[in-house]
Amino acid sequence: MSANELALQQAVKHIYTHHHQWLRHWLRRKLGCGELASDMVQDTFCRLLSLSRAELEALQIPRAYLTTIATRLMIDRSRRQKIEQAYLEILALTHADNYAVSPEQHLEVIETLTLIAGILESMPEKPRQAFMLSRLENLTYLEISQMLGVSVSMVKQYIARAMVHCHHIIHGENV
Repeated sequence: MSANELALQQAVKHIYTHHHQWLRHWLRRKLGCGELASDMVQDTFCRLLSLSRAELEALQIPRAYLTTIATRLMIDRSRRQKIEQAYLEILALTHADNYAVSPEQHLEVIETLTLIAGILESMPEKPRQAFMLSRLENLTYLEISQMLGVSVSMVKQYIARAMVHCHHIIHGENV
């Protein structure tokens, strides 16, 4: 193990030793569940491991950083739960009891929907609205322009931007 890796390990160990219990307690109060809090603590420290040694050593207030990571994880979890609930409701409405979904298929659908929701949420508001109205509501560019109060040309630009954004996200390119 190199000296740099050892120093990184020591920095994480120091933060873990001094803040693990505090973070677990904080999350338990927020979530109301000890097991879920423990899972979130683990996920938080896994995210912390992705930092470089310099970034770890530069942390002035580790608890603030840990709280930020944990809060983002809670938001992601909440968003995922909403997507899963919407999927289950649609499944129930379409009389899906005739079609058995395996746990693996269920997980794959939820992960895909979560990815799509993340892509859509990362778009600017107007291009997202235009894209969704076009793709989900099958509205014409003229109808979208009237709804958004912009020209048809601007709707075309919004949809083009949205499609380029999706392409960049899907293919791992910088946006």
